[in-house]
Amino acid sequence: MHDDQRIIELLNQRDEQVLQIIQKQYGAFCRQIAYRIIGNREDAEECVNDMLMGVWNAIPPNAPDHLPAYLAALVRKAALQKYERAHRQKRGGTQFSAALDEISEIIPSTDCVDREMEQRELTAAITAWLQSLPPDTKRMFIQRYYMSDSVKTIAEKHKLSVGAVKMKLLRIRQQLREYLEKEGFV
Repeated sequence: MHDDQRIIELLNQRDEQVLQIIQKQYGAFCRQIAYRIIGNREDAEECVNDMLMGVWNAIPPNAPDHLPAYLAALVRKAALQKYERAHRQKRGGTQFSAALDEISEIIPSTDCVDREMEQRELTAAITAWLQSLPPDTKRMFIQRYYMSDSVKTIAEKHKLSVGAVKMKLLRIRQQLREYLEKEGFV
């Protein structure tokens, strides 16, 4: 098992073996994120490959503070793009669609390539905000908005009612909106 700092060092050295290390260490995690968004294992694998290419192209010069969150953001972006291409006409009834609808009012669109730098800054800001949250709140946010878990599933995992989870998620989104407004993103 390689630590994240060593992985970043290998990326900076342009050692191609690092892609296999990332695949081994984080591949299943990233595939799960992509699968929850697009619902197809083959497409999820393709998103992981896109993530690997993305991390290879981004580091250097970038060096993320939290590698798993950075990889999750890259694979999530790849899956979102694939999902949007497949569902341009109509969104399906997946949990991902419900979660995306809930948070889409807060987070600006990622459609424009010209906004890539702004998106990186936004990702860094959200990551910093997440780090400031209590562990249970952070876990709930990640389960809903990164992993696309259903509200019912989150309620079961946290031993709360569905209504309590909905209220907690609403408050979390309000906190995120306030933070992003303060930081000038919204």
